[in-house]
Amino acid sequence: MRSAELIELWRGGQRESLHRGDAVICDTKGVVEAWGRPDRIVFPRSSCKMIQALPLIESGAADAAGLTDRQLALACASHSGARIHVDAVDQWLRGLDLGEPDLRCGCHMPRDADENRRLTCGDESPCQLHNNCSGKHAGFLTLNRHLQGGPEYVEPDHPVQTAVKAAFEEVTGEVSPGYGIDGCSAPNWSCSLAGLGRAMAAFADPGQDRRGQAMRRLVDAMRTHPEMVAGEGRACTILMRAMGGRVAAKTGAEAVFVAILPDQGLGVALKIRDGGTRAAEAAITALLVHLGVLGDNDPAVGRFLTDPIRNWRGIVTGEMRTSPGFPA
Repeated sequence: MRSAELIELWRGGQRESLHRGDAVICDTKGVVEAWGRPDRIVFPRSSCKMIQALPLIESGAADAAGLTDRQLALACASHSGARIHVDAVDQWLRGLDLGEPDLRCGCHMPRDADENRRLTCGDESPCQLHNNCSGKHAGFLTLNRHLQGGPEYVEPDHPVQTAVKAAFEEVTGEVSPGYGIDGCSAPNWSCSLAGLGRAMAAFADPGQDRRGQAMRRLVDAMRTHPEMVAGEGRACTILMRAMGGRVAAKTGAEAVFVAILPDQGLGVALKIRDGGTRAAEAAITALLVHLGVLGDNDPAVGRFLTDPIRNWRGIVTGEMRTSPGFPA
């Protein structure tokens, strides 16, 4: 079975481009709706950061460190490296008597335009605090201090990562077939798309046990602080704000996107086969409209799916569409 046709671009009355992908809507019992192959094995990439943050809370490390909801949102973030993100991670590490050199995520220029401009114009280099995963790594360091592990907390056999793997396999309900090294140097365990969707459904409809309480705290933190999860102008932040805090949404590299819908007890997961971010943002938008949590006339829907495509002179040149059979 092939991946489904999900998102199209049209120009001059002709289909110019096509994005295939796989998508699932799940409840805690399994797949409710699907397009393409639910059994497709994927790397969730950053879409699973809330799973990676579960041991941070379940171990007692978060409470021992006195972490706030804003910091828990940052632990689930792929942030833009704006000052609010950089300063928050810096303060978090200082509270642990740690610093930027203790991170193992690497450096890259921030996506945030103001901070990028400040560094460029000041002829400054970015540091690891600017890394979009620095909040997740601050969470790893918090857990590591609690576990009294060694400094190389991104090694696959480190206690931090073995705890993450155990949580990942438990909430997906699968034995992972393996891992890849993510852009931030941490292991990223693979699973089926259906497994990822089931995990998101578990976050949407958690139990009352320790894990359920941890899931609820992370989802609430993301919904309350969408600016920390991504940043201004980013899809996760825009979509969560548009839905008024009812839904948590998280993207991952190579066109993975998930959503957690607590009011409906549903989880959504999708992967665009060609890795195209524009298609992942359009597809998750279409599914959120389909599920009734995002109005089809909301500006966010226009931004990521229905607004006409214009050239540099403002002339309408084309449009993006959902493919027949995929929710419009």
